[in-house]
Amino acid sequence: MDVQRVGRASLNKAEAKKTGPQASVSFSELMTKGRDEQAYAKLDKLMRDIEDQGKLLADTRTVDELRKYKGLIKEFMEDAVKLGLSLEERRGFNRRGRTKIYKIVTEVDRKLLDLTDAVLKKEKSGLDILDMVGEIKGLIVNVYA
Repeated sequence: MDVQRVGRASLNKAEAKKTGPQASVSFSELMTKGRDEQAYAKLDKLMRDIEDQGKLLADTRTVDELRKYKGLIKEFMEDAVKLGLSLEERRGFNRRGRTKIYKIVTEVDRKLLDLTDAVLKKEKSGLDILDMVGEIKGLIVNVYA
């Protein structure tokens, strides 16, 4: 039986291949980017739905269309607030040297909040109509009660 020596040359060759530029992207960065893109796509779709429903409500002025419009506005606002603001926690030291935790609400994306304001300004006339319809509905309920 012949025993052959294993040379170290093969180990050095394998290590040499590892050198070179490598791009490193963390999993959390990829997930955050994907989640943000999905959220913006959802808000964009909701904005288009609100515009379409606002036009339909202005034309028909039915209670059913009003409910759909209110639901879309409510959903848009909830999503915008969830995405537009976040709670940040920072650790610091007070004057005595003790650790203190600061909780700060920060604006993650100012454009998202501006988009919310733009939708509300654009749909103000629709919201005024909704307000009047809501008052009338309340008066009708009082008459029946």
